[in-house]
Amino acid sequence: MYVQLGAVKTWYDEKGSGEPLVLMHGGLVDARWFDPNVDAFTPHFHVYLPERRGHGHTPDVDGPISYQLMADDTIAFLETVVREPADIVGHSDGAFVAMLVGMQRPELVKRLVLISGGFSKAGEAVPDAPWDVEAITQFLGPTYGEVSPDGEDHFPVVAAKIGEMASKEPHLEASELGAIQARTLVMFADDDLVTLTHSVEMYDAIPNAEFAVVPGTSHFLTQEKPALVNQIVLDFLLNSPVPLVAPIRRAPTPDPQA
Repeated sequence: MYVQLGAVKTWYDEKGSGEPLVLMHGGLVDARWFDPNVDAFTPHFHVYLPERRGHGHTPDVDGPISYQLMADDTIAFLETVVREPADIVGHSDGAFVAMLVGMQRPELVKRLVLISGGFSKAGEAVPDAPWDVEAITQFLGPTYGEVSPDGEDHFPVVAAKIGEMASKEPHLEASELGAIQARTLVMFADDDLVTLTHSVEMYDAIPNAEFAVVPGTSHFLTQEKPALVNQIVLDFLLNSPVPLVAPIRRAPTPDPQA
């Protein structure tokens, strides 16, 4: 179904029942990316699957694409369609968009799950990797053409826009992540597109964060080991933090007045 959010005719799907859970797909893919995961979530949540501008069933709009524009679109979706605080699970570009929403509109977010989405280009594992629109089009163009109202021939235009964005963004400082108030799960593969050092820096910078590294996976971890990823995400979303026997990072701060 579609909802008009400003200039963007945004497509989304809904599945399941319960508290709202919004799944944010990665760059140049669409909501089908979560096919190996969504059935694990629908018995527990009302799952929303929006597709961002120029992705999936949502048509492209004139002008560049930026993370901030996509965050603004997501905020509009939460306000217009979901209309209550939601859990948000984002993968890759979707994770960074979710991160921005959590920083800028914390009242819209209950909990965040940030999968394989770094906060700065400084953390890229292969910083000099070329952005080859032709190769990307061969890889992802046919899938895009299956659902896009713009047609497969438009895919290189969107790929070029995302490439231009990726050449400059994201560019947050770790200190800025302190604005995230929601309880947050930071999840990466052990062979991801960002370094493990960067992922630990991200975990350290988010005040109420938990950390997971999925072994033996790459940036495609949600599809490579969906059962394990689903189990970790559901454990985070369905259960409160357990009492810790020997906390270090989470050790209570002594009361100076005591």
